[in-house]
Amino acid sequence: MTDYSANNSIKHWSEEDRPREKLLLKGSLTLSEAELIAILIGSGTKKVSAVDLARNILKSVNNDLAELSKLSIIELTKFKGIGEAKAISIISALELGKRRLNAKSTVKDKITTSNDAFEILYPYLVDLKHEEFWILLLDRANQVIKKQKISAGGVSGTVADIKMIFKSAIDQLASSIILCHNHPSGNTKPSNNDNSLTKKCKEAGKLLDIEVLDHIIIAGNEFYSFADNDFVPT
Repeated sequence: MTDYSANNSIKHWSEEDRPREKLLLKGSLTLSEAELIAILIGSGTKKVSAVDLARNILKSVNNDLAELSKLSIIELTKFKGIGEAKAISIISALELGKRRLNAKSTVKDKITTSNDAFEILYPYLVDLKHEEFWILLLDRANQVIKKQKISAGGVSGTVADIKMIFKSAIDQLASSIILCHNHPSGNTKPSNNDNSLTKKCKEAGKLLDIEVLDHIIIAGNEFYSFADNDFVPT
């Protein structure tokens, strides 16, 4: 095994320890996250290898790829050895990963639990630093017809127009809907406004024969489900 501290340049490492060669010889699954990022950035500095530079970047976000994806180009370029082009490469790769998760399947998603709804909308909302409001439009078999963003707001809130919510549902001939928004603060507890909006949507849904099955609040890797907590409008 190469002594990394003795020579920081990757070109001085044994061939099997270089990320690109390691990927070719053993496959991508054998690479650590730092090694994968090192391939993206290509080179480090005179004192720090690309892998060590990648480790430093990961360490700054507690080795959490979800947190890494929240870093801006400006934040990434604060690391010595990361210029604008390398920062763009990292952000682009992480965005591709998210889009792969969001890629449409030939089989419609079916909602049977609150966790199903959470997993479908999680990739869209997990990394945001502002609030957004989304809905899932469902058919009679609880299969997802469409995922739709209704609004985007600031750090502390977003305005969800009930008329726009149900216009979307009517346009798609949805039989039911699931409401969803995120809390960038990381707190899953619903606010008074969240409770009020859920109540109004449930009442409107009854008039239009479009049932509101749930309202999901996503906060980081956790979520709150109004349905799971037996929310009853009062």
